[in-house]
Amino acid sequence: MQYKVYGVIDIGVYAVNLNVYEISRKNGIRTLDRLSYPLDLGKDSYASGKISQETANELCVIMKEFTQAMKGYGVDEYIAIATSAVREAINAQLIIAQVRQKTGVDIRIFSNSELRFISYKAIASDQEAFGKIIQKGTAIIDVGGGSIQVSLFDKDNLITTQNLRFGNLRIRERLAGIRRDSVNYGDMVRELIEADVASFCKMHLKDRKIANVVFLGDYMSVFLMRNPASGLKNLMSAQEYADWCNEVISIPQHEQAERMGLDDEYASLLVPTAVIYQTITEAFGAESVWIPGVEMADGFAYDYAEKNHLIKPAHNFENDILMAARNIGKRYAISKSHVTYMSEVALTIFDSMKKIHGLERRERLLLEIAVLLHDCGKYISMSQVGDCSFNIIMATEIIGLSHREREIIALVVRYNTQRFGYYPEISRLTGLSEADYILVAKLTAILRLANALDRAHKQKIQGLKVSLQDQKLVIRLEIAKDFTLERGLLEEKLDFFEEVFNLRPEIRLKKLV
Repeated sequence: MQYKVYGVIDIGVYAVNLNVYEISRKNGIRTLDRLSYPLDLGKDSYASGKISQETANELCVIMKEFTQAMKGYGVDEYIAIATSAVREAINAQLIIAQVRQKTGVDIRIFSNSELRFISYKAIASDQEAFGKIIQKGTAIIDVGGGSIQVSLFDKDNLITTQNLRFGNLRIRERLAGIRRDSVNYGDMVRELIEADVASFCKMHLKDRKIANVVFLGDYMSVFLMRNPASGLKNLMSAQEYADWCNEVISIPQHEQAERMGLDDEYASLLVPTAVIYQTITEAFGAESVWIPGVEMADGFAYDYAEKNHLIKPAHNFENDILMAARNIGKRYAISKSHVTYMSEVALTIFDSMKKIHGLERRERLLLEIAVLLHDCGKYISMSQVGDCSFNIIMATEIIGLSHREREIIALVVRYNTQRFGYYPEISRLTGLSEADYILVAKLTAILRLANALDRAHKQKIQGLKVSLQDQKLVIRLEIAKDFTLERGLLEEKLDFFEEVFNLRPEIRLKKLV
């Protein structure tokens, strides 16, 4: 039986964890062990903006112990990831370099959108329950130390996902100075966050019915769901959860700490965590609450198993990324018929040129997203579409994409309408690597050509075939309307395409009677 032993080191806000998994085609994903060391990185990062040297030294000690533990389990591969506590620290790169030098562990910093996507893959590891619950209107609420992510699903489709910048630890630190003056700490937390929650509901819920909320976040999953004294259940009615929340708020922190066996640092996060979830549950009008008890590390194990073909996912995660992009386009009034048509043209060209461009499935996804968002800047300015589109994309998180991937998409969209510069010029403005510059050039050339073939936004092409013949890219078009405008404006796009690929497209028209 083929199996892998995989390790995930999660450098979180309140603790550093090591999860070890056995993954096989026959048995799926099985947890072998979980190790956890308390380390309040978030308190350093959110309060002072940097991680202290004392904390960095402690982190190195933990990493050495974890590497020894992984050797004992015969770990084949592992990943060490850092969340917002490290990502937001101004000395993050120095700390990562120290850990690498002293322990050999290479810590990777992921963007918020990547980590939230992985977290929701963790839920999907329970494929039967996940597939069933998202058939109705569902909100996945992922609470971290620094922020929360709200993702809305309806009938297996991701409708929208948004990051709200209040997490349980950030709230605790922000209110630390005035907490002692408050009669009711829970009411103060609610007052701090309810305006942002109300704004989200106004923009994204409208008439949408949310039947279920799913609670994620390592605090809820690790410290509460696995603690019988917490009183939480995997599945609760909204009223049952409200009763639990009210009980938590009413009991003094030291009593909660004693009852659940938590130290004061963790017990101090109970009220912010409970109030965040309760406020959102009430605002959404949800009927039930599901707490699957998974953590981010489970998502990384699922992602590893998926990429190594050790499991077959039932849910289409790539479609979720595309749905998020489509809903961004909808927000900025992009023409649905135009981008649907353009997607077909652009992806057909991409697929026919695999031997020429050498790009993979992930780059195909980036091209499709660029098509979906290429005109979003018109919502702000019809005369500065490229720059406005670039700024919108860079300011909007797209779940599942890294910051680098989002920048590539934004640049492709910008240069769809603007002059494409050579590498010395663009690298000074963006810091792109040479490989990413070439990728931007290739995707831009395809996007420009696809856009030019529907210049009038009238979808004149009824049939499309693309093939490579004798070092020519032959594009056969069946048209039902006059194509003079598109044909006349193609030359510039063809010139750029040839410069990028050393291959000039040959357009062959066939008029339909």
